Amino acid sequence: MPPPFIDLVKTLPASVPFVGPETQERQMGKPFRARIGANESIFGPSPKAIEAMRQAASDAWMYCDPENHDLRHALAAHHGVSPDNIVVGEGIDGLLGLTCRLFLTDGIPVVTSAGAYPTFNFHVAGFGGTLNTVPYRDDCEDPDALLDAANEHGARLIYIANPDNPMGTVHDAETIQRMIDNTPKDALLCLDEAYIEFADDGTAPAIDIDNPNVIRYRTFSKAYGMAGARIGYAIAEKNLAVAFNKVRNHFGVNRIAKAGACAALADQAYLKAIQQKVIDARAKISDIAAAHGLHALPSQTNFVTIDCGKDGDFARRVLGSLIDQGVFARMPGVAPMDRCIRITVGRDEDLAIFADALPKALMAAETE
Repeated sequence: MPPPFIDLVKTLPASVPFVGPETQERQMGKPFRARIGANESIFGPSPKAIEAMRQAASDAWMYCDPENHDLRHALAAHHGVSPDNIVVGEGIDGLLGLTCRLFLTDGIPVVTSAGAYPTFNFHVAGFGGTLNTVPYRDDCEDPDALLDAANEHGARLIYIANPDNPMGTVHDAETIQRMIDNTPKDALLCLDEAYIEFADDGTAPAIDIDNPNVIRYRTFSKAYGMAGARIGYAIAEKNLAVAFNKVRNHFGVNRIAKAGACAALADQAYLKAIQQKVIDARAKISDIAAAHGLHALPSQTNFVTIDCGKDGDFARRVLGSLIDQGVFARMPGVAPMDRCIRITVGRDEDLAIFADALPKALMAAETE
C-alpha cells in the first residue's frame, strides 16, 4: 500500500486555478489565433532583457545565487528601500504561497473578495486556512467590507488587489492607505500590485517599510513582459521580509530569469513605451465593445473587462463562441461579475481578430 496522504491533502482537488490556453489548444487540436486571455504582455520583454537572458543561458550549468543579491539590490534602489525589505520569488503566486505558509495552519481565518484572484484561495486551502469572502461593490473590491470581515472573523491575512483582477478597476492611493492604516494589528494586509505599472499616478500609496502589517507584491510578469520567467518580488518590513528565508526555496528563482529581470528594470524607456501601447490597445478594445452595444469598464490594467449586458450564462456562451473561433479569452467566475468577459490587450492584428469574432459570438449566444 502507498503511504497515506495527510487529511488536508485528501480534501484538496487535483486541479489548478486556471485552465491554460495550452490545455485548451490540446483539447481543440489547433492553436488559438489570438492569445488575449491570460493578461500576458504579448509585446514581449525589453530587447535588453532578452539579450541578458540569452547571455545568461550559457551559465545555466551553475546554480543561481540563493540570496538573489543583484536583483534585490536593484529593486531596492528602484524603490528607495533597503535590500532587506525585498523578497524575490517565483512570481507573485509563489510569494502568496510562502505568505500562507508563514501565517496559516488549520482553521486560521483569512478574508478576501468573492471572485478575486483565485490563486490566493488555492494557497489558503493548501495550508488549511479558513476562507471568508465579501462581495464586490460596484465592480470594485470593497476595502471597508474586507476590514469589517477581518475584524469579525479575526483574520490573519487580508487580500486585496489594486488594480483589481478580474475587473481592472482601481482604488486611489488615499483609499488604500486608509485600509493599510485600519488593518488590525494582528493581521497582515496582502496588497497585490501586479498591475500597478499600468495604473495612473496616485494609485499606489507611498511605501512604508516600517509597517509590519502590510506586504506589497510586484511582478515582472505583466508590464515587463516576463510571465514565463516566473519572477516577482515583495516589499515588506525587514523582520517580515527576512522571515521568508525560513520557508522559501533558496534556489527557486533561476539565474536566467534574474538576469532578465535586472535588465528589464534598468530599461525604463521600454517600459514607458509598453505603457503607451497598453493605453492605446485598451481604447481600441473599448471601441470594439461599443460598436456592438457593449460597455467596457474603465481599466487600469493590461486588460479590459466588457459587460455583455445580460447574465453569466449569456457571457459564458459569448466566451465559448470566442474560444471556438480561436480567440483565447477569459471571464470572471462569480456573479454578478460573470456577466462580463475579459480581454487582454494585444497587437493590432490580435484585436482585429477579436473585432471580427465578437459580433459572431454575440449572435451565437443570442440564438443558443
